[in-house]
Amino acid sequence: MAQRLKTDWVLFLTIVVMACFGLVMVYSASSVVAELKYSNGAHFFVRQFAWAVISFFVLMLFKRTNYRIFCTPAWAFAPLGIVLILQIIVAIVDTQTHRWLRLGVLGSLQPSELAKPALVVFLAYFLTSRQKTVNSRYTLLPAALALVALAAAVGLGDLGTAIVLLVPAAVCFYVAGLEYRYVTAALAVGLVCCAGLIVAKPYRLARIVSYVDPEYRLLDTVDPGAHVKKYISQSNTTRDAAYQPRQSRIAVGSGGALGLGLMQGLQKIFYLPEAHTDFIFAVIGEELGFLGCSAVLAGFLLIFWRGLRLFWVAHDDFGRYLALGITSSIVIQAFINMSVVLDMGPTKGIPLPMISAGGSSLLSTLICLGLLLSISENAG
Repeated sequence: MAQRLKTDWVLFLTIVVMACFGLVMVYSASSVVAELKYSNGAHFFVRQFAWAVISFFVLMLFKRTNYRIFCTPAWAFAPLGIVLILQIIVAIVDTQTHRWLRLGVLGSLQPSELAKPALVVFLAYFLTSRQKTVNSRYTLLPAALALVALAAAVGLGDLGTAIVLLVPAAVCFYVAGLEYRYVTAALAVGLVCCAGLIVAKPYRLARIVSYVDPEYRLLDTVDPGAHVKKYISQSNTTRDAAYQPRQSRIAVGSGGALGLGLMQGLQKIFYLPEAHTDFIFAVIGEELGFLGCSAVLAGFLLIFWRGLRLFWVAHDDFGRYLALGITSSIVIQAFINMSVVLDMGPTKGIPLPMISAGGSSLLSTLICLGLLLSISENAG
C-alpha cells in the first residue's frame, strides 16, 4: 500500500499566503517608480510573478520528492561546486558588484542566493555522516574549508548573504555537539573575516560607521587625520549612508496602527531607495501599519514553529539537520531584514524572504521550503 502523504497544511498555506502577499506588496511598492521609469506600472510585478510561478513549480517538485534521496555525496557536494563556479563567472562578468548574471526578460540571477539550499543540504549530509566525530579535526578541517571558500566567494559581492549562509552552519554544528572551544575559535575567525570584508569596500565601512557613530564624533577622536573619512568617501553610494534607514523609519512611523492604506504610501516615491526589494517591510509598515507588520512577523513565527517541530519529529539525522538548517536560515534572514528596516542594525542589503522583489531570493526560499514540506510528508 502506498504511503499516505502527511502534508503540513499550516506550513503550506502560510507559504502560499506569504508569497501571494509578497506579490501584492511588490506591485504596491514599485508601480509608481515602474510607471515613471518604464512607462509600465506592472514592470516589476510581472517579472516577480513569472519568478513566482517558476518557484512554486519547483517547490511542488521538491515537496513531492523524498528528501532522503539528497543524502548522498553527489547532492551534498555538486550543488556547492556549481554555486562556486557561478560565483567565479559572476566575478568576471559583473565587474562592479560581483552579484548578477543577466537573464534577459527574467531580469537577473544571483548565484549567492542558490548557495542557501546547497549549503543546508551539504550541512545535513556532512553532519549526518560525521555525527560521532564532529569535534575531530578530520571533520572540522574539510567543513571549515568548504564554508570559508563559499563565504569568501559570496562575501566578495554580497556580505549580507555570506553572513546569512554562516548562520545555519553555526546553528547546526552547535546542535550537533561542537565543543565550546571550537565555537569560540570559529566566532573569532568569523569576526576577523567579516571585519576584513567590511573594510575592503568603502560603502560597507560607511554603513557601519554611520550606524555606530552617525555624527562622526568618536571617529574624529580616534582618527584625527580623517583617514577613514577619506576612504569611505571614495564611493558615491556613501555620501549619506544614514539616508535609507532614516527614510525607512519615517515610512514605518507614519503608518501608525492601521497604516495609510494599500497603494497610499508616499516614501516609496523616490524617497526610500530599494522600496520594493530590501526595504519592502517599510512600505508594509507605512501602508498597512503595525497590524500588517505583525501579520508578516506572525507568518515567519509560524514557519519557525513548524520547522522546529519537524526537527523534533524527524526520525533520521539527515531530516533533523535539514529542517534545522532551513528553518534557521529563513527565519534569521527575515529577522535581520526587519531589524535593518527598523534601524536596529546597519544596512546589509538582505531581502525579506518571499516578500521582497527578487527572483533568485524567491526561488532559493521556495526550494528550501519545498524540502521542509518534503520532510513533513516523509519523516514518518
